[in-house]
Amino acid sequence: MAIKQTQGDKADRGRPAVKVLARNRRARHDYDILETFEAGLALTGTEVKSARAGRVQLKDSYVEVRDGEAWLVGAHVSPYEAGNRWNHDPERARKLLLHRREVDKIFGRTMGKGTTAIPLAVLLKGNWIKVEIALAQGKKLYDKREAAKRRILDREAEEAIKGAR
Repeated sequence: MAIKQTQGDKADRGRPAVKVLARNRRARHDYDILETFEAGLALTGTEVKSARAGRVQLKDSYVEVRDGEAWLVGAHVSPYEAGNRWNHDPERARKLLLHRREVDKIFGRTMGKGTTAIPLAVLLKGNWIKVEIALAQGKKLYDKREAAKRRILDREAEEAIKGAR
């Protein structure tokens, strides 16, 4: 007896489901995003359980390159409630799993003035916990004001178009 596949089954086959566990909302407001990367995250057992529960904060975190390796610094993964003495340090630096050329690219670009690497989101992709990181350049105050004005004008234009229909 053959099982009939629907169109949705064929489209979803082979691609793991992606769930956003944490997002750094402030990053897109404070920085111009130049380029993004997806990196694996080396975690301990209790960190994985806590991250899967969505208990991750990326506020004030950044990516640092030390000894040819990329590290996520300042991210907070809350202690796992059911973990006892084997629980992890919430603020420890966590190793990012990237290809060598990606680490070299991040290192080279962050040596430039005003460019930094920041995490944008923590994702659950299949069974793997990943971090979306970005090379970013800080915005000036007048850039933030300009972006806010542009959003308001775009919103008013959309409302005018909807009202004309």
